[in-house]
Amino acid sequence: MKKLLSLLLASTLTVSMLAGCGGGGDTTTDDTASGDQKVYNVCNLVNGNLGDKSFFDSAEAGLAELQEAGRITYTTIEMGGSTEDEAKWEGYLDEVSASGEYDLIVIGTYQMSEYLKNVSEKYPDQKYLIYDDTTYTLPNVVNLSYAQNDLGYMIGAFAAAMTTDTSVDKINEDAVIGFVGGVDSPVINDFLYGYILGAQSVNPDIKVDTRYIGNYIDPAKGKELAESMINDNNCDIIWGVAGNAGNGAAEACLETGKAYFIGVDSDQEATFSAEMAAITLTSGLKNIGDSLVWFFDQWDAGEEMFGQQILIGSNEGGVGMVTDKNYATIVPDGVKESVDAAIAAVSNGDVDVPSAIGDETNAVAELRESVRP
Repeated sequence: MKKLLSLLLASTLTVSMLAGCGGGGDTTTDDTASGDQKVYNVCNLVNGNLGDKSFFDSAEAGLAELQEAGRITYTTIEMGGSTEDEAKWEGYLDEVSASGEYDLIVIGTYQMSEYLKNVSEKYPDQKYLIYDDTTYTLPNVVNLSYAQNDLGYMIGAFAAAMTTDTSVDKINEDAVIGFVGGVDSPVINDFLYGYILGAQSVNPDIKVDTRYIGNYIDPAKGKELAESMINDNNCDIIWGVAGNAGNGAAEACLETGKAYFIGVDSDQEATFSAEMAAITLTSGLKNIGDSLVWFFDQWDAGEEMFGQQILIGSNEGGVGMVTDKNYATIVPDGVKESVDAAIAAVSNGDVDVPSAIGDETNAVAELRESVRP
């Protein structure tokens, strides 16, 4: 494994870094730092590859911003995303940890949680950050998660304002919006809870057609459900919160020609084909890169967050919406004003969006059933 990691560090899969920042990110320098501010040496372990136009690219952009500001140096190691690659992920994490070179090792998502637990216990003095995962609370790990209920509120306000604006092509007069979720679970219903409440803030009489695929890997089922929502209930705006399976809903919007799609987590308009991108109005974002910048802001200010689960919301830049491309050119100004009002209400605390995570009252299920078309 040491030989493999050494080769990886020396290859083009090691991304270090920006021009003018002193070459490789595997050493810490403070040439660009101001005063006595510490310059952290960071390793970004990617359990996949850059170029995903999603979480990995977002994390990379945040770290690049920090390095350009002279606050860190960093090395990115792309470990690959195949089944064969996955068998090596824990080994890479173990060796990077054993090196003792890094002030912080950054990794992402639930796929790394078990490996992180195993390795972090071996190296209690090494500090780690894992984003978009809450599986374990470990003393030398900070977990960053994202306020998806707040994100849902913003998207719901957008969908409700958009669905009856018949000046826009494909929009019908019925106040019905759709939600295609992966699994009927607290995590997915956290998005849904905010979505319904945000929609009701714009139109108290809105109807929300909620369907669950039952997994995250079956776009054909996602397409089938969305086609029914569009053809049977006149849904003209559908939010897909189901990973790859949710993309089937985008296919249904495209092929019926009667609805628009909203993406999730990353800018799906940037990842789709031109045809699919054309019917994607916006995406709800988990801003991984911005959250990493926020974390270093707090760390530099003396706040130790290791051993904690940190929920990042709109005030910290952790969640937001795509507001360029189709949103900028297709969405009417009045709809944009409704979205701005919803974002402001969440950000300034006027609205406290409840969460489905940890809620034992079944409130989200009751709300979901009350707004069915």
